[in-house]
Amino acid sequence: MRYSEDLIEEIRMKNDIVDVISGYVKLQRKGSSYFGLCPFHNEKSPSFSVSPGKQMYYCFGCGAGGNVLSFIMEYENFSFPEALKFLADRAGVELPKLEYSREAKEQADRKALLLTINKEAAKYFYYQLYTEKGQRALEYLKGRQLSPETMKKFGLGYSDKFSNDLYRYLKNKGYGDEVLMESGLFNADEKHGMYDKFWNRVIFPIMDVNNRVIGFGGRVMGDGKPKYLNSPETKIFDKSRNLYGLNLARTSRAKNLIICEGYMDVISMHQAGFTNAVASLGTALTSQQASLMKRYTSQVLIMYDSDEAGTKAALRAIPLLKAAGLSTKVIDLHPCKDPDEFIKTYGAEKFAERLEKGMNSFLFEAKSLEMNYDLSDPQGRTDFFHQLAGRLASFEDEIERANYIDAIARRYQTDPAALKKLVGRLALKGAGVRETAKPKSGVNREKQNGYDISQKLMLTWLVNEPGIFAGIEGLISPQDFTTPLYHQVAEMLFAQHREGEVNPARILNYFQDGEEQKQVAAVFHTMLPLQTAEEKAQAFRDVVCRLKESSIGWQSDHLAPTDMAGLMKLMEDKKALESLQRGDTPLHISFE
Repeated sequence: MRYSEDLIEEIRMKNDIVDVISGYVKLQRKGSSYFGLCPFHNEKSPSFSVSPGKQMYYCFGCGAGGNVLSFIMEYENFSFPEALKFLADRAGVELPKLEYSREAKEQADRKALLLTINKEAAKYFYYQLYTEKGQRALEYLKGRQLSPETMKKFGLGYSDKFSNDLYRYLKNKGYGDEVLMESGLFNADEKHGMYDKFWNRVIFPIMDVNNRVIGFGGRVMGDGKPKYLNSPETKIFDKSRNLYGLNLARTSRAKNLIICEGYMDVISMHQAGFTNAVASLGTALTSQQASLMKRYTSQVLIMYDSDEAGTKAALRAIPLLKAAGLSTKVIDLHPCKDPDEFIKTYGAEKFAERLEKGMNSFLFEAKSLEMNYDLSDPQGRTDFFHQLAGRLASFEDEIERANYIDAIARRYQTDPAALKKLVGRLALKGAGVRETAKPKSGVNREKQNGYDISQKLMLTWLVNEPGIFAGIEGLISPQDFTTPLYHQVAEMLFAQHREGEVNPARILNYFQDGEEQKQVAAVFHTMLPLQTAEEKAQAFRDVVCRLKESSIGWQSDHLAPTDMAGLMKLMEDKKALESLQRGDTPLHISFE
C-alpha cells in the first residue's frame, strides 16, 4: 500500500516551498525567485534558487534540486514516507496508517534475524582474537601499530584455522541451515556440507550507518588466496550502497570525508585522529556510495594509493562524486603508497599538511590527461584542448565554467576567449553530457549525447516558457522523447498543458526515490552557455531538429514491416524534418 497521489499533492501544496526552506536557508528575493547559499555544498556566492511559481528549488552549483518533499528528504536524510509525515505534521494533515502485507512482514523479520546472526558472529570473532588460537592475528594487528582501543572501536576479530568453528557455534545457538546460508557466512558442497567462509583470517566487521553489523571482511593469515575476502551480497548487505567506517565518520566534526581504498587505511587514519575516513568495500566507488556521502558532507578528499591503479581509481571517482553534488580534491601521498604508510613514516602532523594541500579534482584530471599528449606539438596541443573543452562543457553553472576556463587558459598558456568559444560549440553538440543509454545501431556516440541534451533542453524550455507548446504543436509530441525518463516526464508535462496548468513540482511527486527526483529536477534546469538571442534561436532550431531526428531513428528501428500507416507517418515526419533543416519552416519562438 502507498499513499494516494491526491494526498501527496495536498500535503505538498500546504507546505509552501519558500516558507519551508526559509527555516533552513537564509533566502533573499531576486526577481521572481529567491536565492541563498546552497545547504548541500560549500559556496561563497548564492547559487541556490527557490521558485515560488514552480514550487521547486535548484542549485546551479551542485545540481541539487526538487520540490519541498525532495528538500526535506535530502536535508534531513529522510525516506519519502518520513519526509511526507514530517510535512503532513507541519501542515496538520493526518496520514492514514499503512498496513504491511504478510510478505512484507516476513521479509522484515528475516532481515532482523540475519542482523542478529551477524551480531553473534562479530562477537564470536572478537572473542577468538584474544584466545590462544588468535595469538598470531593479534600479533599481526599489534605489528600494524594498532592500539587495543582502536581494535575494540572497530570490533576487529579472528576466525580460527578450522573451517567449521563458527558454524558449530551458531548451530548451538539454535539457528537453522537455511538462514545460516542466507547470512553469507558459510559455503556448502556435497563433500564437506556447510563450512565457514572465513577461516584463518583477521576479521573486519562491516557496519551500516546505524552501527548494525551487515557483513565482514577478512585478511588471510599467511600466503592464502585471496588476500582479502568480503561477505557476498545478502538481504542486508549491498556493498555498492555502504562504506566501511561511515558509521564512525558521520559523527566526525571534520568539514569533509576522506575516501580511501582499504580497511587498514581507514583504521590507521581514525587512530591518528582523522575520524572522517571511509573506504569502499572491495570495489570501485559507486554512484550510490557517492550519494551516501552527500548526506553527510559537501566535500570529499580522494586518497587512493599513489600508484597507477590508484590514479585510475581517482579519475573514475571524480565524475561520480561531482554528479552527486560533492566538491572534490585529490591528495598526493608521494613518496608513500597509501595513508597507513604515510602516517607511520611521517606522522599525523605532516599528514594533516597534505590534506590542506589537496589538488582541485578538475586540475588533477587535466594533469593526468596531459600525460597522453605531446604539448610541444601543435596537433598534440590542439587534441589536448579539445579533450579539456569537452570536459569543461559539463559544467552547467556559467560562473564555475568561466572560472575553470580562465584557470586552464592560464595554466596551459592559451587564449581564454578561443577556449570559451570551443567549449560553447562542444556543449551545443552534447559534449560532457553523461549517456543514459547505449547508442542505437548506426547512431554515433556524439549524436547520442546530442539527442540526450536536446530532450532535456526542450523539457526545460517547456516549463519555463509554456508559450512554446503552441509553437511546436503538430511538430513535437511526447513520442519524440526517446529516453525513457524524459518520455515519462514529457507525457506528464503535455497532459498538464492540455489541462491548463504546467506544474513541474507535482510531476516530482511521482518520483519518490531521491536520485530519480534529482534527475528530474535537473531536467527542468538544463542550461547551455548561450549569450545572444541569435544563439538561443539557433539552439532552439537545432534542438527541435535533433529531437525529430532521434524520434525518426527510433521509430524506424521499431516499426513493424506491415504497419503501412506508421510508414506513411514516418515519411511525412522526414519531409517535415528536411524542411526544418533547410530553414523553409519558420519557428516563431522568443526567449526574451
